[in-house]
Amino acid sequence: MNMGDLPIKAPLVEAPFPLTEVDKWVLSLTDDEFYCHDWEDLKKIIGENNLSVLKRKPSDLRRYITWTSDTKARYGSMTNYLLIHRLPKVWGSPPFTPSSSVPFDDESDYCILINDWPYGLAPGITHIVVWSRTIIDTDLDTGDMTPESRQVVSDFVKKSFADKLGPEGEAKVLWFKNWVALQSVRSLEHIHVLVKDASKELLERWTKELDIHKIEN
Repeated sequence: MNMGDLPIKAPLVEAPFPLTEVDKWVLSLTDDEFYCHDWEDLKKIIGENNLSVLKRKPSDLRRYITWTSDTKARYGSMTNYLLIHRLPKVWGSPPFTPSSSVPFDDESDYCILINDWPYGLAPGITHIVVWSRTIIDTDLDTGDMTPESRQVVSDFVKKSFADKLGPEGEAKVLWFKNWVALQSVRSLEHIHVLVKDASKELLERWTKELDIHKIEN
């Protein structure tokens, strides 16, 4: 089933992941009552590392719950679905063997995709997910990134996204990595990148499948 074909008012099945208090509140709303995250709101949320308040539109959240439940029933896990349909086949199955121990250092070790289930964002904002087969270090006590890994990711995002958007590119890109407790796919490393006013051509260039990700016949 195509994700977008799920009915807006699909009956809510038992959630296949823990619902946050924000999720429960969103599900009590209609789409008309929901306010999308605009750029200033996103800057504040990410700047304060208050990621738990990021939310999807009510109809999208209901679709996501239903789709996740169906996908887990069919594939056994979200990880299996992603490995089969979204991530490079050449990666194989986890635990992966990356080309570099430094996240995003080698092009073969990461994959850039448009998020199939973005948060409720204002028009002109694109939600990208960058998947990594290299582990991104986190603090075992907090589940958040270490200062060192945060710098590595920040440098990658600047080089790969902000610099491609021109002189004011850094003002058009935000990024975050969900704390471990907030991750819906915990076994696969990934970061979220939000881009403002990126052209269709640039988005296609970022997400184009690379030859190094293909299995040779």
